[in-house]
Amino acid sequence: MGPELIPDFALAAVATVVGLLIGTVGVGGVLMVSVLTLFGGLGIHQAAATSLFSFFFTGILGTWLFQRRGTIAWRLTLPVCAGALAFGYAGAFAAARIDARPLAILIALVIAGAGAYIFMPTRQAHGERNGRGWREQLLLAGVGAASGFGSGLSGAGGPLFSVPMMVILRYAPLSAVGTSQVLQIIAAASGSLGNLERGFIDWRLASLVTVFELAGVLLGVRLAHAVSQLALRRLAGALCLAVGGLMLARSL
Repeated sequence: MGPELIPDFALAAVATVVGLLIGTVGVGGVLMVSVLTLFGGLGIHQAAATSLFSFFFTGILGTWLFQRRGTIAWRLTLPVCAGALAFGYAGAFAAARIDARPLAILIALVIAGAGAYIFMPTRQAHGERNGRGWREQLLLAGVGAASGFGSGLSGAGGPLFSVPMMVILRYAPLSAVGTSQVLQIIAAASGSLGNLERGFIDWRLASLVTVFELAGVLLGVRLAHAVSQLALRRLAGALCLAVGGLMLARSL
């Protein structure tokens, strides 16, 4: 028996929450993969590809909104995006050659890992890196390479990987989220090339979730600049842990 489908209005509500989390904490797109797999009637490859395609448009909107507020640090963003551009297609290429069950388990572990990360205490601003110098530029390019490959492999979106890594490496959290908005465009475009070739994208569902994700991003970016992110971080972490655990249990 296949997954029980949820009505479009429920999927739209989930997509709005996903967009809210993307705009606010950078991490959130990963939930769309699991929802489309568990309740959208898609296989894991199709769910990952459909989700990743929608993040191209949330990235464009998020980038525009963050840039209007002057909170994109381009010295950090450009090398991250260059690394992601080089490795996003490789991730999608690898995903197409992994059986559905191992890929589902891998994505479930990534989701749960993201949730665990979100519950970790945030680093203080003291000693933040600024991206100056060739060593830091190479480090940021490495962050982008890992994020692009992981995004293409899992369909989770580059921010799931870039935001934790940048915060761990002592870049300012808001700058990490701003970078993640631009990274979505690069990772989604690069990773989606392979998915387009293989016909993995469900165009009806992609259109539906994209529209409501964009609505969520509009609100999420405002929240990112206006309120404490502690409660939203905890919500995103709880959702990632719950969905990742459920997806893992159903895959084993």
